[in-house]
Amino acid sequence: MNIGFDAKRAFLNRSGLGNYSRSTIRLLSNYYPNNSYFLFSKQDSRNLFQPSPNQYTISPSQRISASFPSFWRSWGIHHDIKNQKLDIYHGLSNELPWSITKSGAKSVVTIHDLIFLRYPQYYQYIDRQIYFHKFSNACRIANKIIAISEATKQDITHFLGIDPAKIEVVYQTCDPVFRKIASPEKKAEITKKYNLPGSFILYLGTIEKRKNALSLIKAYINQNIVIPLLIVGKPTAYLSEINEYLKQNPIGNKIMFRHNVESADLPALYQSAMVFVYPSVFEGFGIPILEALYSGVPVITSTGSCFEETGGDAAKYCDPYNIEEMGKCLTDVLNSPNTRKLMIEKGYEHGKKFDEVNVAANLMNVYLNLLH
Repeated sequence: MNIGFDAKRAFLNRSGLGNYSRSTIRLLSNYYPNNSYFLFSKQDSRNLFQPSPNQYTISPSQRISASFPSFWRSWGIHHDIKNQKLDIYHGLSNELPWSITKSGAKSVVTIHDLIFLRYPQYYQYIDRQIYFHKFSNACRIANKIIAISEATKQDITHFLGIDPAKIEVVYQTCDPVFRKIASPEKKAEITKKYNLPGSFILYLGTIEKRKNALSLIKAYINQNIVIPLLIVGKPTAYLSEINEYLKQNPIGNKIMFRHNVESADLPALYQSAMVFVYPSVFEGFGIPILEALYSGVPVITSTGSCFEETGGDAAKYCDPYNIEEMGKCLTDVLNSPNTRKLMIEKGYEHGKKFDEVNVAANLMNVYLNLLH
């Protein structure tokens, strides 16, 4: 088959949508190398992503499209899709070209979440309008929709009125590097590099209101936990709210913030933690949960949303708004080596559900079923 991807975020985005795009392209190319894969992007930047021999980068060929690349991505791209004789065009990040029906290719779109509709208070009005316009159009014109969790599938049906028969759930995987055991030397290097204690509780994610780090901090302080808490992630204005709380509830240097941890250091960071806590209110999948399970660290996360799909029976769950419940869950895990050991064992087992060979096969089945 000739399969095309909207590769903008594969080349340009360092976070979740970029990781999903790179992972999808890599898996299909590796496990199904007889296909040809076409990467559509206005910029062919090789800093984040290096195409392999069966991947071909396509940039705007029409003069007007080259001058206005955003126009090309939404409208002019169907000329290039047609020229490459694609069988499938896959929008990897919630969007499809408005003109995709003129291309002759079957279209697939991955919808990651509809948090902007479920929790509109976390988004600016104009952003909500743009997202709704793009997402709803993509779902309407796509031949098939991929949801990254059952929770996202339910939201697509509920908020956008899409027939559930049009939606397939295909889970994500994460980088296999998280399965590799970090050497003692690597862990020591990370500890020194980021000035960390020998053991700690780990939070990892953007420091924004929806991801709920302040509730974790409150639970941590209320339980008088001695083991340090490490907060890793990109700061937003929400950090000011956290800092204000810490001024009113000082506990010395037991809570640490690190905002610029390199991606290559994350596996060793996870593996150095006693427990990983992901108190987010809502996500589409919750990839850090899977990274932690692969890394062999116990996971505590939230009830509701997709988290029980991602964490399975390996994780412990608590109400993200209930400070007392979160604190008790945290102390129960910290105080029981046997509980942590069992959680780690279950994590390795549950993680097999998301092994890349399974994810690649599920993606390919979506494509093949569209063509037959």
